[in-house]
Amino acid sequence: MDNQEVQQSPGAKPGFFYGYIVVVASLVIMVVSWGTFFAFGVFFKPVLTEFGWTRAMLSGAYSLSMLMRGLLGIVMGELTDRFGPRVALTLCGFLAGIGYLLMSQLGAVWQLYLFYGVIIGIGMSGVWVPLLSTVARWFTKRRGMMSGIVLAGASVGTLSAPLVANQLISAYDWRVSYIILGILVLVVVILAAQFLRRDPAQIGQVPYGESNEGEHGLKLGIEGFSLREAVGTRQFWIVFVMTLCSGFLMFTVVVHIAPHATDLGISAASAATILATTGGLAIIGRVVFGSIADRIGNKQALVIGTMLTVVALFWLVPATEVWRLYLFAAVFGFSQGGTGVIQSPLIAGLFGLDSHGLILGVTSFGFNIGGAVGPLLAGYIFDVTGTYQVAFLISAVVGIVGLILTVLLKPISGKQGQNKVPFSIKA
Repeated sequence: MDNQEVQQSPGAKPGFFYGYIVVVASLVIMVVSWGTFFAFGVFFKPVLTEFGWTRAMLSGAYSLSMLMRGLLGIVMGELTDRFGPRVALTLCGFLAGIGYLLMSQLGAVWQLYLFYGVIIGIGMSGVWVPLLSTVARWFTKRRGMMSGIVLAGASVGTLSAPLVANQLISAYDWRVSYIILGILVLVVVILAAQFLRRDPAQIGQVPYGESNEGEHGLKLGIEGFSLREAVGTRQFWIVFVMTLCSGFLMFTVVVHIAPHATDLGISAASAATILATTGGLAIIGRVVFGSIADRIGNKQALVIGTMLTVVALFWLVPATEVWRLYLFAAVFGFSQGGTGVIQSPLIAGLFGLDSHGLILGVTSFGFNIGGAVGPLLAGYIFDVTGTYQVAFLISAVVGIVGLILTVLLKPISGKQGQNKVPFSIKA
């Protein structure tokens, strides 16, 4: 390890940077929690078949879960800023695991909305914001790359969980499958959460890439805007709507691409593989775009990723052959994975780290609003028209809005930035 990159207090263990443990623990949590959450689309048809509910009804539970995740994500961001991520992730891992166990006993619509919409939604609220905010505090250099590695865990989960869930449902049934997933979340997430630490100062280290020594070095990187100050900037609201558009696109596809494929006569196994493909390519996208953002800037990388997403969605609208769906899933997964990794470093660059968790939580609520509206709207459109084409076309238009906002985003300057560290959209 380069001594200029990691400075430690006299009591710190030399030669060992604990930030890498934080990254590994965060990666494991992402794999399990997001994998089980993204497997919802595989359970879609079996649940519909048993209960005869409409797609809008079933999608509504997922949308409620997204809203709960977003609202409580703000609280979890604040808790992380104050007390660190360990308590938040332990609590949320417990609730998510219990939620999946309760789903195995599903028998009525109100239970669906309570178990999946509320309990699992609250459980998922601690996954995104606390982990990304914590990684941002541990790394100054390579922040984009490390954020990408952590978020690649969500993609690994998206790649593997639908395939595993489909096999479990085939071997047993969807109820037993939810029991297995619930136990997995309870054990893995709670255990991995115990290895998390809020920031390097807790163990006498400084963020990776800082070279200042002493007490000043331990305080580096925490300056920045408060939430109230950030909300007063135009940049905050641009980022908020950008993330809303991203959530709309991502979860419309995640929830509905598998049932869309089976509607076209494609087998359930192939439909699950198409969904898994988005996760597989997102792994590459998150690492690649994280590294690109470190080199050319967050805004430039975000523009490239959003353009690819829009192209993929326009390709999806008329696609009916299985190879076209696989190609869509590959491009969409790569680009959406890449854009997702940029949010936390972008906010750190714009507003600093003082209230990073809270600001990230509030802007991520926009992501969850989009993630709630998108699947619900797509399900309603299908119930009315019998096809997803209009829903996918609307998603492409939403992507264009996000692209325009990304191009308009500029660093904070002038009076708004007085007495603050000179942040930028590249930092």
